[in-house]
Amino acid sequence: MESASRDQLLRRIARLVRQNKELEEQVKKLEKEKDRLLETTEKYRLLVENNELRGVRVAEEERTLKFNMVTVLFADIQGFTNLTEGMDPGGVMDELDEIFFEFDRIIGKYHVEKIRTIGDTYMCAGGIPSKNITNPVEVVMAAVELRRFLRQYEAARRGEERIWNLKIGIHTGPVSATISGKNKVSYDIKGRAVNTASRIQGVSDRDSILVSVMTYELVKEFFSCVYYGKLPVKYTGNIQMYQVEGLLPGLSADGNGSVPNEAFRVKFGLIQFTDIQEVILDKLEKELPDYLFYHNVKHTVDVVTEVELIGWAEGCNDEQILMLKMAALFHDAGHTVSYDDHEYQGTLLARSMLPDYGYSSEQIERICSIIMSTKLPPKPSDLLEQIICDSDLDYLGRSDFIPVSNTLYEELKAQDKITNLNDWNRLQVKFISGHQYFTGTARRLREVNKKLQIERIRSLITDN
Repeated sequence: MESASRDQLLRRIARLVRQNKELEEQVKKLEKEKDRLLETTEKYRLLVENNELRGVRVAEEERTLKFNMVTVLFADIQGFTNLTEGMDPGGVMDELDEIFFEFDRIIGKYHVEKIRTIGDTYMCAGGIPSKNITNPVEVVMAAVELRRFLRQYEAARRGEERIWNLKIGIHTGPVSATISGKNKVSYDIKGRAVNTASRIQGVSDRDSILVSVMTYELVKEFFSCVYYGKLPVKYTGNIQMYQVEGLLPGLSADGNGSVPNEAFRVKFGLIQFTDIQEVILDKLEKELPDYLFYHNVKHTVDVVTEVELIGWAEGCNDEQILMLKMAALFHDAGHTVSYDDHEYQGTLLARSMLPDYGYSSEQIERICSIIMSTKLPPKPSDLLEQIICDSDLDYLGRSDFIPVSNTLYEELKAQDKITNLNDWNRLQVKFISGHQYFTGTARRLREVNKKLQIERIRSLITDN
């Protein structure tokens, strides 16, 4: 009995020894696993810290700007609900990619910024990142071309059959835009204008372009629109909506109001001029030398105003007025580079800037020839050159001639181009006596006063 109990005890001890060894092995494994987990945890900790730092850097790179006038477009382009038996869903997805690719090209053509695509909804906006007053027209023009493209796209593939259901909603208003990214900049816009555009798109019909009354008021001189109805908007009330049929007949090159003609481009250019003028005047404010007391921003604005006044009086058409105003805007901009050949420098600036605003090489050449005609002594070869030459020297026959001419004297004196006021007055008498205005309008308005100026200056000249 004792022998049996001893054997049982020995077996139990042996089992405990084995279990102890197994536990030791497990402990070793757990310790290894613990070490591995600690290493992994440390890696994740470093990764999280790096991501947080990266997030800080990204946050630092992001900027939020306010834009007072942005035109937002939402385009819904559903096609899967119209699938029929035998159509390949994968092929339809490929078509959607092709369509969105072309949409990108079209809105880029009109300087409209793509914001994002959400499923089959396409969102873009005009007036960001560069602020301008032309964005309502540009966005609606892009919408008209998007619709025309999609009609042609489906007609080429299916004839009369249609599967794509395009609905567009457009609204103009203020937004806040978050700008992020370095190599590839992206924009995210928020605000009531975004929500309103989305709501308008939601009630739009198939193949329809709906715009809010805010957008309508800014584009009605370019597009044929019909009243559509009212949309209740929270915190705003009812917003009137209009359906865009196409370009006005006189502004369209085709029969369906989809392609702009030259009259459209000129009319658009007259509005766009304000944006270009803001850029140039800002450049002059920042870059003109301090000694330019006469050839300053005010002089440029005066000449721009005067060419338009004389131009209309001389019977110029819209395109000629546009050429005159653009030449007047650039005619002294070359002073930011050089004084003596500023006319030529102004043409270089016009040649570098105007292609970005859609001006043709022929238009740019015409503008440059008008600019060069202002080089003294003026020798204009046609009516437009005569108009700008008269506008540039308009002050000779104005009542404020003496104070204006004194600023020119101070400017020349600062460059050692004239020594004293007496010599300057003699030079003026000689110049004005030999000067003549070229247009009938300028002669009627300024010639009489110009003769009085000569007598006033002569009275200021001393014998010594």
